[in-house]
Amino acid sequence: MKVGIIGLGLIGGSIFKDLTKRDYDVIGISQSQTGVNIYKDYSYLKECEIIFVCSAMNKTLEILDKLENIIPADTVVTDVCSLKQFVCKKQRPYKFIPSHPMAGTEHKGFENSLEGLFKGAKWVITPVFGEDENLVNIIKELGATPVFTTPAKHDEAVALISHMPMVIAQAIFKTAKENELALKIAASGFRDMTRLAMSNTEMANDMVQMNAENIQNSILKLYKSIGELTNSNYLEQIEEIKLNRQSMFI
Repeated sequence: MKVGIIGLGLIGGSIFKDLTKRDYDVIGISQSQTGVNIYKDYSYLKECEIIFVCSAMNKTLEILDKLENIIPADTVVTDVCSLKQFVCKKQRPYKFIPSHPMAGTEHKGFENSLEGLFKGAKWVITPVFGEDENLVNIIKELGATPVFTTPAKHDEAVALISHMPMVIAQAIFKTAKENELALKIAASGFRDMTRLAMSNTEMANDMVQMNAENIQNSILKLYKSIGELTNSNYLEQIEEIKLNRQSMFI
């Protein structure tokens, strides 16, 4: 099977490296990377059966539009954006199946991509325009577990577990840096709590700008949870939280 990957950053590069090691004919499209089977010209995608669009969110719609004039109608195309509603507003002349791998690091670029990035991860699929067995099989071969939902439910959920925590991590560091002693004695707890503050700047800006309402609602829910924790039965609540979190990541 011939697979195309547009954008060879952390996510696209990891897919490229993983599938290249497997029984796939992989074509990479990148304006910054060079190497075997890596090109700048989109015409190399014409014979691909599946294409992963792994660009920044603010460039994805432009690329999806561009593909309309290049690839056949039976080509399966998926994106990997961390928001799904904005890519689902238009049906494409090809088989467009929006998705989002729940994997990554605070680093960016092809140099930080790696085989095995998706092993044990969830990979969300929002099949508003249809499904494809081959795409699902590739996702499983990458080591991920497909999870099917709607674009709206996806965007609300990622605000709670990804976008809002990133903003909170940034806010924690912004607040603590005003105290010189706090930064001087900060250790592993502070490091772990603020890791998401190191997120890719372009990606972070896209998430905050494009998912603002869900992030704001998530922060309001966080305020409510903090109030509940600090006003009564703290010990009982944190024991329950510890048990729930432990079972979640077994």
